[in-house]
Amino acid sequence: MISKYFNPYTDFGFKKLFGEEASKDLLIDFLNQLLPEQHQIATLSFKNPENMADTQEERKSIFDIYCESEKGERFIVEMQKAKMHFFKDRSLFYSTFPVRNQSKKGAWDFRLLPVYFIAILDFVYDEKEDERKFRRDVCLKDQDGDIFYDKLHFKFLQMPLFNKQEHELETHFDKWVYFLKHLEDFDHIPTILNEPIFQKGFEIAEVSHLSSDQYDDYLKSILSYNEAKAVTDTAFIDGEKKAKRETAKKMIAANFDIDVIAAMTDLTRQEIEALNTIS
Repeated sequence: MISKYFNPYTDFGFKKLFGEEASKDLLIDFLNQLLPEQHQIATLSFKNPENMADTQEERKSIFDIYCESEKGERFIVEMQKAKMHFFKDRSLFYSTFPVRNQSKKGAWDFRLLPVYFIAILDFVYDEKEDERKFRRDVCLKDQDGDIFYDKLHFKFLQMPLFNKQEHELETHFDKWVYFLKHLEDFDHIPTILNEPIFQKGFEIAEVSHLSSDQYDDYLKSILSYNEAKAVTDTAFIDGEKKAKRETAKKMIAANFDIDVIAAMTDLTRQEIEALNTIS
């Protein structure tokens, strides 16, 4: 069953909500919640990210939205729906595109304008549970924690870690995150989001307002989203199962009782006995 509002984690939904001229004010309002006072945006222009890529392979894997403010700051905005290997490496690699794109022919003093890489993640990339943070603001610092370079910034939002309920929302940023995380689940506009900028977001996101071609594109985007999530979930389950088997093998070698092994690993007696046979 299709919800009243589209899923903003899909490629279609994210770009419809933030990547079109008609919705540019939504993107500006959202970005300004993440930016320091000196880099607040009044206007911005969309740029074609493919123009920055040197190879055809790079053009196939380019980021979702690339835009530039009236002062020249560059912004990469990505919605990542599935966990991937080397995500931090990928983020750093992509941030080099708008950096090197600022080079000029002839005499140039190497002065660069700020670059922001902003990722909205539908997964948790932090491996250690006790070190997990919903929001990470990252820039280059020295050994004393002082900012060394103030023109390259990374902002990661791990959406599954945002657990505030409606009555707990305190800031405009809280409202934006709540809106994005729960948009597909709403059947009406919550009172706390009943203000012009979110009203426009709900208007854009209403599935019944899509043309037939847009609706078809959205269904394809949902299929792609679900496939990516299924692959990720399967890989996670398989990895977890493998780790449990390895633990069970070590316990078998240490002569633990099968019932104890089952209790510690959640494996069945049959699975443990099969491992014992293999061993």
